[in-house]
Amino acid sequence: MDRVNAASGLDMDELLRLFDTSVFNTDGGTLYFPVRHHSPACSYHLLKLIDLYKPDMILIEGPESGNPLLGVLADEATVPPVSLYYTYENEDGRDACYYPMLRYSPEYVAIREAARRGIPARFIDLDYHHLAGTQTSERREVSGQDETLLAGSEFIQRLCQKANCRSFDELWEKVFEIGGLAKTTREFVLDVFTYCTCSRMCYTPSQLLASGDLAREARMREHIAEAAGAYERVLVITGGFHTYGLLIEPAAAPGGGASHQDTLPQTAPVSHQIYPMVYTYAEADRLNGYASGMPFVSYYEWIWEHLQRKKNRPYERVAVDLLAKLTRKLRSRDEHVSTSDAIEAYRMIQDLAALRGKTEGGVYELMDAALSAFIKGELTLATEQPMKELQQLLTGDAIGTVAPNPFSVPIVEDFKAWCKELKLQIGTTGQHKKVLDLYAKKEHRRLSQLFQCVTYLVPHFAERQSGPDWVARRDMNLVRETWVYAYSSRVEARLIESSLYGGTLREAAARKMEEEMQGIPDHHSGELAQRMLRALLMGLQDTAERLYSQVRAALRKDGHFLSLCDSLHTLNRIRQHRHLLGIANDDRLRLLVVEAYRNAVDKLPQLAHTNQDEHAAIIQGLKLLSMLADSAEQPFEDETFRSYLNDLLMDQGLPPQLEGVCVAISSGLGDRPKQEITQRARSYIRGTPEQMLQTALYLQGVFAISRDAFLYEDELLQELNYLVAQLPTEDFIGMVPELRLAFTFFTPMEVALIAERVAGLFQVQVDELSLPAMDERVLVQAKAWDEAIRKEFEAWKLI
Repeated sequence: MDRVNAASGLDMDELLRLFDTSVFNTDGGTLYFPVRHHSPACSYHLLKLIDLYKPDMILIEGPESGNPLLGVLADEATVPPVSLYYTYENEDGRDACYYPMLRYSPEYVAIREAARRGIPARFIDLDYHHLAGTQTSERREVSGQDETLLAGSEFIQRLCQKANCRSFDELWEKVFEIGGLAKTTREFVLDVFTYCTCSRMCYTPSQLLASGDLAREARMREHIAEAAGAYERVLVITGGFHTYGLLIEPAAAPGGGASHQDTLPQTAPVSHQIYPMVYTYAEADRLNGYASGMPFVSYYEWIWEHLQRKKNRPYERVAVDLLAKLTRKLRSRDEHVSTSDAIEAYRMIQDLAALRGKTEGGVYELMDAALSAFIKGELTLATEQPMKELQQLLTGDAIGTVAPNPFSVPIVEDFKAWCKELKLQIGTTGQHKKVLDLYAKKEHRRLSQLFQCVTYLVPHFAERQSGPDWVARRDMNLVRETWVYAYSSRVEARLIESSLYGGTLREAAARKMEEEMQGIPDHHSGELAQRMLRALLMGLQDTAERLYSQVRAALRKDGHFLSLCDSLHTLNRIRQHRHLLGIANDDRLRLLVVEAYRNAVDKLPQLAHTNQDEHAAIIQGLKLLSMLADSAEQPFEDETFRSYLNDLLMDQGLPPQLEGVCVAISSGLGDRPKQEITQRARSYIRGTPEQMLQTALYLQGVFAISRDAFLYEDELLQELNYLVAQLPTEDFIGMVPELRLAFTFFTPMEVALIAERVAGLFQVQVDELSLPAMDERVLVQAKAWDEAIRKEFEAWKLI
């Protein structure tokens, strides 16, 4: 600390003089109250100071554009945790930040107390868009109350080492949250001012300029000067890191610095908005460690309640309550904890507090005691449940409430109305589950549409754990969806941003989808069909209706086989489930499917010259076409598809995978004999070495369509056996991955049937096929014996 003071040119006598004359001068026109954001002890002494000083005006560190929202924050119907959500957009992009407020945040306490006393209050800090360009971090949605410089200063780090504290938070609790309760308000404010100023002195003026702190302080000084000219008694509440900067102009500070004008940021034209919104304990706790405020918000909420009720020794009272809650919770989860464990933990809290020089044991003593008393043996994944439960209790799961106000965002209100109607739980931060029976219950279909709509706008709200995935085409045999969802301020923030698209969820989703479609080339029919499907899943029938003509036009321009097959698959799926998706019997959808089918069939001649990377997708497209062609449904049953298949099979350059799938489809439609599948396989197996190596690819195509060709035809099995016998070892090992891939088309029951037929081929029992291979060492030894016997026979001229 001495070295810091020496480097800054400021001694403690000078700091004390500055405190008496300019900071805590209750007879002066302006009084400064330095705080740490979200500190119960600061709020406790703030109320005492307001009662002592009786200010005419209260100035608070907060975004100046938030002043119209002070009435909402002061409203009795507003219940923290809440936040101001500030978002802006300029030519450089867009960004956002939160200004969270808890029940015991000094800023919130000041706002409520000012309203109670009928005196004006005002935010005096710069809006975040002035500072976003100065931030060195890449993260977004930060706190507007950043305390990184305070907590990370060299002074604080050395002090933590000196006091044997593991972190700044533990040091703060010891000195201020617990130790500060026994001090007078003047002593408390002096300590906060001294600690924060010493931290500030660890940074050069250029660092403070780069961080944006000098710019903020310049703007706050302007507001303070304006208020001092209009009111006799002005109370200024800011982060303790800024108090010294508000008293000393940058150029007058030790070591010099930038001028007043230099600190004011020059910003490009900006569009910005600020809204009051709900916040959560969990998110307020996450902010700690890299932005602002204190951890364990629910714990300090209980401390604040005891302070308001003027209870003695609040930390001991909270410790007793928490240990009781923890014990009950662990017992409900069948954890082996006893009353004596809780008693031992409480005793240890008191002993640790005495050992560490505290009048009461705080949250760190509570955690250490719980770790010792409730964890039996080593802390591992298997034994960590008590600490996880304690962490949840310390953090809490509450969500705040914002009073009705003219600043409410319509889309947020629409979302909450939907949640109320469909009985979704958004009052806590816990994760909730919904199992939806889509085909049986109309209300469940509406709930699925809501989930689909909100996740399209806000990916953080809900996640489908199981059920049919219409877009990815997975698990379409399932009839139930399982969703998990959790509400948080991030969800509300994303909804606010989505208000640019519309005032309701459906309006915003429809507008967003229309904008996305503008970026889709007009010949990409598959992507447009996917958008139609997604619109129907969200219940946006009007949007899907407008997509009919766009999809039809794209089908006529699309010249790519895979894209057309993708469109056909999507459109046919919509047609099959049209009643579930809310589509009336409309012949236009059937005509779209027919047009997609015919256009895809017309592109079949292209397949003879395609890349191998596309063959797996082409096989799926051919399967879909064959399914429709074999459905006997008009107008799919036509000769064009069959004719093109025949042309492809006559092409000598047709890749083996596609040859296999084409001959399997053609034989399945009755146009070619089943024996041709085996004949073509034989031409590969008994052909040139290069042709032999293509056999597995040919079989992949065959098995994708016609597994029966192998399950019940001995001739193909015998040919494959011949292949395995004839292939050199190196070539066989190289072919194994492709062969394994070919046989993945068979079910476990079919694999068992194949095993029986292989056993019959070799005249052995099926069980013998499952015997482990001979040990390699035995084979090596047998080979050595065989070689020795051979040499001996040769010596005696027996061979």
